Amino acid sequence: MQFGLLYVGMAIGMPSGLAPLVLQASVPFTVVLGAVFLRERLSARQVVGVLVSVAGLTVIAVHRAAEGSAAALVPVLLTVAAGLGWAFGNICSRQARAPKPLHLTLWMSVIPPVPLLALSLLLEGPRRDWDSLRTAFTMEALPAVLGLLYIVLVASLLGYGLWNTLLARHASSVVAPFAMLVPVVGVLSAWLFFDEVPDLVELVAGALVVGGVLYASHTSRRPPRRPDAEPHVALPLEPERSLPA
Repeated sequence: MQFGLLYVGMAIGMPSGLAPLVLQASVPFTVVLGAVFLRERLSARQVVGVLVSVAGLTVIAVHRAAEGSAAALVPVLLTVAAGLGWAFGNICSRQARAPKPLHLTLWMSVIPPVPLLALSLLLEGPRRDWDSLRTAFTMEALPAVLGLLYIVLVASLLGYGLWNTLLARHASSVVAPFAMLVPVVGVLSAWLFFDEVPDLVELVAGALVVGGVLYASHTSRRPPRRPDAEPHVALPLEPERSLPA
């Protein structure tokens, strides 16, 4: 649901720079679903941190839309639905509490090819799929193959392996806000690899996102109280009795 709807939305007009911003709708979805299905309590600190991060993402999205990057309604709705799919995945991973999260990630990777292949056959047709397989080992396809290897090995197996490890150990409302760092990393990566220098508005909004994540994820933990540390209550002394002579 996450990647299928995301890629279809990008194929029909969702700008690649705006897609990771809209996809962060998964964070409030995850927080709400965690509270409903997992009975996770939200602290005021987490709510404020998420709202600050959402505000930063909104500033970036509105700023890019004002510069001519606005997407049509259907691609935006598909990307929002992809964020909902990501949120459901977070809740399922949290509920699984897998003792070996990397194994869970590997088994999860077995399922998506079936519905994604059906979706590809439906929307793109068998001929295009066959052409993709036939030309996969040509020099022209090398950049696409390298990108595919990165998505499979680094983003999916390694990235989601670490992500599921965090979800197995911490509440989803604590882990989910870190997904809001994705657009910030995207802007910095575009700056580093494609010379797309972010302007002051995007830098300030990115600082809001990072600050909100750090504020929401910080929890104060009190040291556990030992059983022998109970307060000592002084008992009244009994009057001394005189011993018989």
